[in-house]
Amino acid sequence: MRARILAPENRKWWTLGAVAFALFMIMLDNTVVNVALPSIQRDLGIGLSELEWTVNAYVLTFAVLLLSGGKLADRFGRRRVFVAGLAVFAASSLACGLAPNGEILIAARAVQGIGAALMLPATLSIISATFPARERGLALGIWAGVSAMALAIGPLVGGLLSERASWSWIFFINVPVGALGIVVARIVIKESRDTSAGQRLDLPGLVVSAAALFALVFGLIEANAYGWTSTTILLLFGGAAAGLAAFVWLELRQRAPMLDVSLFSNGTFAGANLVALLVTFSMFGVFFFMSLYVQQILGYSPVQAGAIFLPMTIMIILVAPVAGKLSDRLGSRWLMTAGMTLTGVSLLLFSRLGLGSGFWDLLPGLAVGGLGMATTMTPMTAAALGAVPVEKAGVGSGVLNTFRQVGGALGIAVMGAILTARQTDALAGGKSRPEAFLDGFSTTLEVASAIAFSAAVVAVLLVRKGHHAERAALGEAPA
Repeated sequence: MRARILAPENRKWWTLGAVAFALFMIMLDNTVVNVALPSIQRDLGIGLSELEWTVNAYVLTFAVLLLSGGKLADRFGRRRVFVAGLAVFAASSLACGLAPNGEILIAARAVQGIGAALMLPATLSIISATFPARERGLALGIWAGVSAMALAIGPLVGGLLSERASWSWIFFINVPVGALGIVVARIVIKESRDTSAGQRLDLPGLVVSAAALFALVFGLIEANAYGWTSTTILLLFGGAAAGLAAFVWLELRQRAPMLDVSLFSNGTFAGANLVALLVTFSMFGVFFFMSLYVQQILGYSPVQAGAIFLPMTIMIILVAPVAGKLSDRLGSRWLMTAGMTLTGVSLLLFSRLGLGSGFWDLLPGLAVGGLGMATTMTPMTAAALGAVPVEKAGVGSGVLNTFRQVGGALGIAVMGAILTARQTDALAGGKSRPEAFLDGFSTTLEVASAIAFSAAVVAVLLVRKGHHAERAALGEAPA
């Protein structure tokens, strides 16, 4: 049996299964906690600020360390770093479930983010190193489908576990899954690393990039609480800008840089990363505020609110592998353009929802949005990874996922500010609270739609068909 699993043709699919298994856990923990927050607050007796940091601690460490995680995977071995991240994630999940107070829960969630940041770039770089270029789009399509499915069913799983069992089980469930994932990874994943000459750990790059991303993401998380023009937020954003400038300066002068800045001179790589930032910018805030809309305005329960995204999830699961196959044959440019256009249309459909809307009013936007995201995410990932050599896949993956996470944090912060400002104006004009929320909600979705359409323009202008380094060596057709 083991011999059949480890046969070259079978091993790559078992490898994909192993990384998809871990990916599901990582992405689930982005959203599974949200609907369990009232139960956590009640059981631990914590305040609103601690409750917010139960979510933000994970997001912060995850976003800040993704680039470092990708570099460490390339340097020390992708399977090794993946397994280490899986162990950290499972152990910290146990600590989350056993947390007796808010402080320990927040600390454990921060450690969870560290484990996720080690794992996520490794999942993509392992796929790049395992699958030949002609099959990579399909593998990435399955990766994208699993990722989207976990994000979408997270609220449903969180609602069911917190209602039927205890909020602790949203964390405990990761422990046996993580243990099994470690065993399977050790058996089926073949070790790979960056073997190019002169490799060494770029400690200055690691430290400066982490500090700059910390200032940026922390500033985005706290911008609405402190005020966008407050001294604290301006200092954080100024520090982030200075840190990123220092990082670029350092990398241009390093003999073996953490990130080869010249990668961004490749239009496809730059375009794919910019689209990654814009798609999460436009969609993450929507997921957050759509959950508020269906619960506060339409009166849905937490479980119903989680289930409302299932049509979008099903569409992504069905379409993402197909989009991956198409990107192998046709390239990513027009698929990304079509996907972001559909995503913009779905956001416009959502912006027309009203106080008396029901499920059938939500369904068109959910279906079109699922089709748009599936048609975007897989070709976008294939384009970004196809623009870097396979030995640099960990760093390429780290960059892509950093752009995605920063875009998500930016989306929630900016969309939250727009919704709050528009809602305040509507209340001052004499509208009821539900009407005022709906005014802000509609305006926010219209802005998000404009951002999605701008991402379609970016894809047209920057993303090109091109020969992957591996394909050029093999004499394969471009993807």
